[in-house]
Amino acid sequence: MSEYDGGDTGADYGHVETGQEHESLNQLHEVNASEADYNNQFNVYEQDHAAAESTSFDQGHHVEYSNPSGEHYEESDFTSYDHSAAESDHVFAAEGSESSHQAEFSQLDALQAQLDSAFSQATVIDTDTPPSIAAG
Repeated sequence: MSEYDGGDTGADYGHVETGQEHESLNQLHEVNASEADYNNQFNVYEQDHAAAESTSFDQGHHVEYSNPSGEHYEESDFTSYDHSAAESDHVFAAEGSESSHQAEFSQLDALQAQLDSAFSQATVIDTDTPPSIAAG
């Protein structure tokens, strides 16, 4: 029987690896918001004014003359002045403002990503063969 240990042939055998990788990302973002505003403004301005004036002026002059010879003289002057005035002012101003605002906001962001990858890797057999023999 002969012994053969196989010797060193210079060959290097590597490994073979295959597989799959699965990764996923799920993200959910939700926003709900609302806003309501109400404004009421009202102004009133009122002014009254009243004035009255009354003037009365009377002046009289009367002369009468009689002499013994029978002459008679008579003079009358009479002045009468009346003035009446009435004034009334009224101012009314009104200003109003009313506003209302309502807003609603909803947002939904969803992100889903799935990353799948498959790989295989094999190591090449290297026999340390000189390039001149391998080409030949």
